[in-house]
Amino acid sequence: MTQGRSIRLFLVDGTPNGLLTAEIMNWTGHVLTGPRSKLSELVQRPECGRTGIYFLVGPDPENSLRPLVYIGESDDVATRLKQHNRPEEKGGKDFWEKVCLVTSKDQNLTKAHVKYLESLLIQNAGEVGRCKLINGTAHDYIGLPESDRADMAFFMEQVRTVLPVLGLDFLRETSRPSRETEAAAASEPEASLRFYLEVPRHGLRATGQEIDGEFYVFKGSLARGSWVGTERGYQGLYNQLCEDGVLVESDGTRVFNEDQSFSSPSAAAAVVSGRSANGRIAWKVEGSGQTYGEWQDQQVSAAADAAPE
Repeated sequence: MTQGRSIRLFLVDGTPNGLLTAEIMNWTGHVLTGPRSKLSELVQRPECGRTGIYFLVGPDPENSLRPLVYIGESDDVATRLKQHNRPEEKGGKDFWEKVCLVTSKDQNLTKAHVKYLESLLIQNAGEVGRCKLINGTAHDYIGLPESDRADMAFFMEQVRTVLPVLGLDFLRETSRPSRETEAAAASEPEASLRFYLEVPRHGLRATGQEIDGEFYVFKGSLARGSWVGTERGYQGLYNQLCEDGVLVESDGTRVFNEDQSFSSPSAAAAVVSGRSANGRIAWKVEGSGQTYGEWQDQQVSAAADAAPE
């Protein structure tokens, strides 16, 4: 079981959509984030005069599933952010709506450290695939001593831990569905539980699994050949998956070309069905036929009964 951690959040101006700082116990890193509308206040903070890495985040008008992200480094982040805030024709960047800055409380991060961190983070963000990077490819910085590289690897893991807490998911590792043997599945039934969804009228059958709060539909599952529901809800998601090549045409239906994660069982059920659907009813447990909702209710009731009074 993963060990718990304490993250200290501080609302600088007392509002949830203003400047926010975050720290992890026993970590020298310090995170400062805020909307672009608060940039004039953010650049006046002492953290912005330090050496650090920063993330510029904004929506991708061509892809509703993933944000646009730029990862940078500087020994004077305030100056760099001012440059990025210029109009695009003057060398700035227009896409971003939010900025996140990571520095060190003990100010021991050097220019070499942040260059190496930038390279690691660009590479990691590309591998995770939850965003579209503006940077392009990562540069290789191999001039750090072995001990410093180990320190930066640890530093990066803390960054990857705290950013999702701040609503920045693009570095969060994707937990792929496992393919356990029957013996492993029997020893860990909750971790390996599979669900299925069938629409016999249209010859559809999809299988999936819930992992770390996300619902995965497995590669090879069949979905409706086109969206037939109302022009709202998950139609945009369905169309985006078709454009991305996740849903590929096949004999009047569409087949999942890879395992695909969804924010909820209902989102997954809607994409499979081509229309709005209640995932708590549509998905059923393989082997028992229980609906997802019945299974979840059973888990909650069992946990409540086992809780000490």
